[in-house]
Amino acid sequence: MIETRLLRQFIAVAETLHFNRAAERLHMAQPPLSQAIRRLESEIGATLFERTNRSVALTPAGAAFLESARRMLESLEEGVAHTRRVAQGMAGHLTLTFINIAPYALLLRALRDFRAAYPAVAFTLQEATTHEQVQALEAGRADIGFMRAPGATTPSLRFKTLLREPIQVALPAGHALAAQAAVPLAVLKDEPFVASPRRLGQGFHDQLIQLCQTAGFVPRVVQEARQLQTVAALVAAGFGVALLPASLAQTGCGDIVFRPLTADAPAPLQSLDLLIGWNPERASPVLDRLVDAVLQTFGVADDDATN
Repeated sequence: MIETRLLRQFIAVAETLHFNRAAERLHMAQPPLSQAIRRLESEIGATLFERTNRSVALTPAGAAFLESARRMLESLEEGVAHTRRVAQGMAGHLTLTFINIAPYALLLRALRDFRAAYPAVAFTLQEATTHEQVQALEAGRADIGFMRAPGATTPSLRFKTLLREPIQVALPAGHALAAQAAVPLAVLKDEPFVASPRRLGQGFHDQLIQLCQTAGFVPRVVQEARQLQTVAALVAAGFGVALLPASLAQTGCGDIVFRPLTADAPAPLQSLDLLIGWNPERASPVLDRLVDAVLQTFGVADDDATN
């Protein structure tokens, strides 16, 4: 292995074509510099300089090695600089998983501002259900997730609530209840429901069941869909009604109306949380920096997270 010190000494001689001037640039004596160049030539197995009493010139091998030496030092310096940026949380790579985040302008702004502030951070983005996100975070396949409450114990993960939004009823545009300003939950007891499967979002699914139970019924689910956007599309197609986060009303799906619910139920059951989750075992400066940036954008206190 050739030491970087030897590379710098060679470059100094190659650029000045004068051992004394090169030694002055390197703040060393000339004899040790000449010995270093001879040692370098011995290690490479080629003569790098033609030397006479009056001049020093690069050989063809020396000219070729000068280009290589400059590239090696430049690559090393870039690597050191990149390592420092990673250590400072200003560069690196993050894998983000998320439910549909299109309606959440504040979250989109947080991500946009972060990317503008730290362009050296690369992202891999994966849309996934809450259950899939939890699995990815626990397995180390993802760094940060944006999801609903998992509804299951996840001791290896940490979460913070970013926002809370009301649950509304989604109705086909021609539904008899669509003309009402608000819909009592109890009047939905005989309606067919569209919902996402429990296995893909246990917390959200169980919450909706509990909410309906406070009104005296268990929803009759006639159709399931993986994504809430698809649930809304099926409602628009007349397959049934659905209980969905109010943010989905902003997606502009035609043939569907959203109405507030009235229910005699605890407030936490009538709203949905958007969470940010991460695996502390995959902690890194850039992960911490993004979590802090998102929490700051949402005005969430940066204290101990819950699991």
